Amino acid sequence: MKNAETAMSIIPSTFDARQINHTSLGGSEKPEKVLMPVTCIVINRAINQYRSRIFKNLESCGFQKIVSVERFSQNRNTVQLSHEFPAIKFLCSQDEVTECELVNLGMNEVDTRYVLVVYDDVCLEEFRFTPQLAKKLVAFGIFCVCPRVMTSERQNLPVRFTPCAEKTSFLVDSSLNIVDRAQTLYPFDMLGFYDADTFKQLGGFDYTIKAPYWQRLDLFFRAWLWGEKILLSSAFNLSYFGDVPADDSTTDFSYLQFYLKNLIPVFKNDHGEILKSSFFSFKARSSCGFNEALALFSRAAKWVKLNAYRFKTDSVSLMEHWGQDKGESEQ
Repeated sequence: MKNAETAMSIIPSTFDARQINHTSLGGSEKPEKVLMPVTCIVINRAINQYRSRIFKNLESCGFQKIVSVERFSQNRNTVQLSHEFPAIKFLCSQDEVTECELVNLGMNEVDTRYVLVVYDDVCLEEFRFTPQLAKKLVAFGIFCVCPRVMTSERQNLPVRFTPCAEKTSFLVDSSLNIVDRAQTLYPFDMLGFYDADTFKQLGGFDYTIKAPYWQRLDLFFRAWLWGEKILLSSAFNLSYFGDVPADDSTTDFSYLQFYLKNLIPVFKNDHGEILKSSFFSFKARSSCGFNEALALFSRAAKWVKLNAYRFKTDSVSLMEHWGQDKGESEQ
């Protein structure tokens, strides 16, 4: 019971539900050149020997603001870098957080409408982001535009993700085959061009979900259920410098949290709700004791009731009509 009580005593409904303890360095000067009204949030994976080069590349693009986010213990040269790049804001979390929560932390510093989220290991020699590309991505007018992504050997990675159900199991199919404006359930590795206002209105990433894969999927599935769109752009390309991170999609406790918030709710007339009758099917699926399952279920039901009129569809309808959007290019 303790695990359930700790993780879901309060399901956040607002973006600023958790304040992360962090140190803040730099950002005291204005950028030398601003070519576009876009903030870049760069998540650091501790490529220490290339950090100066990475930030030079980012500054040359002409972002209005650059925010570097990292775990406190990751890098030891951040103070030096904050002097070398005084226009860049460096945020170092002192709490144990996921990379999703680092994005939440960075979004707190954003005062532009649009945000590019990248990792340091896609910001070396191959990295390009121009004002012309920014205009194209803004023209999508959606929550998140996702790039094509390649390995360091220039091999395409599967970046088109499709939600589907096989019998009673939820699955995500991936594909290398994309066209411009193709729907995708979520961006690969969170890489994307975001509408910051929509990100905050959606509540950001749920810090009570501890597994990074389900934490990411929770936000982006919720975005689709609440009427937002996530599409691919064939003009937007990023390449990894090193190894490509692997996802761990184990159906653990975090999956149960995702399941309750996204897969169980049904859309009736003009709102979403969790039917009381769905408790026993959840209990059978969860392998939890009765009291623990009831606590999880009740908290999720309260969260869905609080956000009931933000739902525009449910998971069944979303998957049945996936890819039928008239705005998507012909396959």
